[in-house]
Amino acid sequence: MLAVITVFIVAVVSLLITRIATLALVLTGMSTQAARFQARSALTGTGFTTNEAESVVSHPVRRQIVMTLMMLGGVGLVTAIATLIIGFANASRAEAFERLLVLAVALAGLLLMARTRWFNRALTPLLSRLLSRYTQLESRDYAELLRLGGEWGVGEVSVREGDWMACERLADLDLRSEGVAVLGIERREGGYVGAPSFESRVGPGDVLLLYGRGERLKDLDARPAGQVGDDAHEAAVTAERGEAGAERAEDANREAAER
Repeated sequence: MLAVITVFIVAVVSLLITRIATLALVLTGMSTQAARFQARSALTGTGFTTNEAESVVSHPVRRQIVMTLMMLGGVGLVTAIATLIIGFANASRAEAFERLLVLAVALAGLLLMARTRWFNRALTPLLSRLLSRYTQLESRDYAELLRLGGEWGVGEVSVREGDWMACERLADLDLRSEGVAVLGIERREGGYVGAPSFESRVGPGDVLLLYGRGERLKDLDARPAGQVGDDAHEAAVTAERGEAGAERAEDANREAAER
């Protein structure tokens, strides 16, 4: 029975480590879903190759968190396997079945507890305070702040010859009127312009990092130069004004209802 208890303790510790690592990755700016996926992948040694994984490798703090998870995961897995072997090696068939049943019930109960809302509400604020106090991580979940995953999103748009945005200044493009913000420009020659000014010019081969409604970003990526592109721009501006007006009316109605 001692082996079963040991394996259960390893599972509890692994769960806590994953939760702490997930929150730590969130505090570096990752979304909660991406952070949870990367934490579990690193602890179990799965090693998926994704865009989020590349962002972990290129970020020094995230890289350190994941390296620690890999080391802890290897030690925990070896401990659990060795304990199971020792615990079941000399047990009779009845004892082995009893221990396996106890272990399965205990792990199922732990999994159900970890999925409850009260567990998350109790653990997450505590871990957040500890990490904010004893680490240099900035408590910001940028995916949540920018409302990513719904109507709004961040996307890259490659500018080609003949595109509507090619060889134009940001001031002339007036993307803000369409509800699109230019976060940065990756130059064809390799430079990067963060928070570009209105005087910045977009050239063929550049990649723009944009924030806006998903459908608007798709439209910009396929918008051709000439009159067709200008008409699409005017249509997008008109649509954005309508959506903004509807949002203002909804806010006004909400404020009136609260009064």
